[in-house]
Amino acid sequence: MNAMNEPYDPLTYDNLMAGLVVHFERRERVPVIAIPKVRGPGIYALFYEGAYGAYRPISGRNVPIYVGKAVPRGARTGTTENTTAPVLRDRIREHAASIEAANNLAVTDFDFRYMVVVPVWITLAERFLIDHYKPIWNLQLDGFGNHDPGKGRRDSEASWWDTLHPGRKWADGLRHVKTEAEASDRVDHFFQENHPRR
Repeated sequence: MNAMNEPYDPLTYDNLMAGLVVHFERRERVPVIAIPKVRGPGIYALFYEGAYGAYRPISGRNVPIYVGKAVPRGARTGTTENTTAPVLRDRIREHAASIEAANNLAVTDFDFRYMVVVPVWITLAERFLIDHYKPIWNLQLDGFGNHDPGKGRRDSEASWWDTLHPGRKWADGLRHVKTEAEASDRVDHFFQENHPRR
């Protein structure tokens, strides 16, 4: 059947994703160092504006380097509590601390866009943004959103993100089996496939 003749269904995955992206992109971008007093859970995207060579294909463009979500306490067990707690703001602050700790990134080079979302839709909304934008820190350099694994799990491997952006104190104690050169190659290959240079 000709695609032009197919009936429009606003509830298909692609149409729901397109609608969310349009709504999300209406939101203002804010410097990470100027986090507003936002309350509630939702989704967000970080954007890179700096001169770090590996990220040149997306620097200054409307392509997030990372997409994430902040869910209310109890969301993982289905017992959502206090949907007005500042979980979005707190999550961005955690990310700002990770960026500040990295020895080759500057927090002043990052903006973010956020949207407060009804809790039941947060995971799907995050998935839509990842599928649409293909952010490298989600899909190729995993580990940015990680927390300290604690003393009992310090035999874990350092992530790709911590390999390319060393500096988080807790990650220094992890096993480093990946190399910075390998991480850089992953970045280059990913951008060639997904965000070719202009």
